[in-house]
Amino acid sequence: MLDLRRIREDPEGTKRALARRAGELAGVVDELLALDSGRREAVTRVNELKARKNEVSREVGERKRRGEDAEALVFDMRTLGERISGLDEQASAAEARIQEILLATPNLPLDEVPEGGEDANRVVKEWGAPRSFSFAPRPHWELGERLGILDLARGARVAGSGFPLLRGAGARLQRVLIDLFLDVHTSRNGYEELRVPYLVTTETLTGTGQLPKFSEESYRVERDELWLIPTAEVPVTNLHRDEILPGDRLPVRYTAYSPCFRREAGAAGRDTRGLLRVHQFDKVELVRYERPERSRGALEELTAEGEALLELLDIPYRRVLLATGDLGFSSAMTYDIEIWAPGVGKWLEVSSCSTFTDYQARRAGLRFRPAPGEKPEFVHTLNGSALALPRLLAALLETYQEEDGSVRVPEAVRPRLGLDRLVPATP
Repeated sequence: MLDLRRIREDPEGTKRALARRAGELAGVVDELLALDSGRREAVTRVNELKARKNEVSREVGERKRRGEDAEALVFDMRTLGERISGLDEQASAAEARIQEILLATPNLPLDEVPEGGEDANRVVKEWGAPRSFSFAPRPHWELGERLGILDLARGARVAGSGFPLLRGAGARLQRVLIDLFLDVHTSRNGYEELRVPYLVTTETLTGTGQLPKFSEESYRVERDELWLIPTAEVPVTNLHRDEILPGDRLPVRYTAYSPCFRREAGAAGRDTRGLLRVHQFDKVELVRYERPERSRGALEELTAEGEALLELLDIPYRRVLLATGDLGFSSAMTYDIEIWAPGVGKWLEVSSCSTFTDYQARRAGLRFRPAPGEKPEFVHTLNGSALALPRLLAALLETYQEEDGSVRVPEAVRPRLGLDRLVPATP
């Protein structure tokens, strides 16, 4: 969440930053300041009244010891107690409303994030060139079905649309890719691998910003008050919730594979064919805790680590800097990594790499002590997909396809898969 002290010290700057996301958000600053002022005044008055009540209490005691009448003072104490209770309730109500607003207010974008909607996104890097074909490339769902590795019909029969089923070499290929990505991150990039829970508490989802705003996009197990994770970012980021890490522990780098579950309630009717938009998918995630002064540079490193996997697979990609109107709720700056899928004729996002500054850390109580004896500070959190599998698999099949319907296997994967080509299933 946003830093209330920063809002108090620089209200106009906060308004300008929020206005870059959406103009109507700037109005919350005035409400927050009014609530904060009222709460602080109530707390100050409570402290004054409590001090007065203590004085009266002592005087009552002294009068009683002297055998004097103290009934009027006792009445004053009772009156003071009622006023204190009323002000406490007022301060508590203001604090609850402040927290409600802060939890519903997005992060402030960094100054370098371009302003505007999706059309203001900027391509800032390109690698490789999309393959040229001498034939009309097929979409991945046709290729997958002919190869006998993708069974959308039976997946829908079992769980409904948006739950694809991979078979045989397709299932093995996806497992091999996950294994490859984890090996690269742990052996080359210094990440510690985690195996995380796939169900989390409301507090955990709130810590990363999915709740309360995106409750309709998430799958909920109401009986147990648990939620299926939309990404491994959620449990991994919360791993050190409410802890104070020693400064020499940073940076913290974790990687985790998990299935991801998303209702995609706001995306009905979009990209419903094949693997482009699904409710369950596999992904390898990277999460970092960094010192504030390192978080911007760490975003470049994190993004490059995702791109290196695509270079290993020899799949052309582009890096896109998202504009303020396309920025995720908790993000201060995001790069999307997109790959070209020739069969569907689209650039597909396979990674989203973000710095959240101290926004998630304030929600989840993620702090570090810069040096022994120094005051704790909030860490800066970052995460990125490296990589998400469904669209990667779709683009891989479409990029490496041949006219006869077979699909070449990228060289980096062949030793692990034990195949250099996927061939159509025998009728």
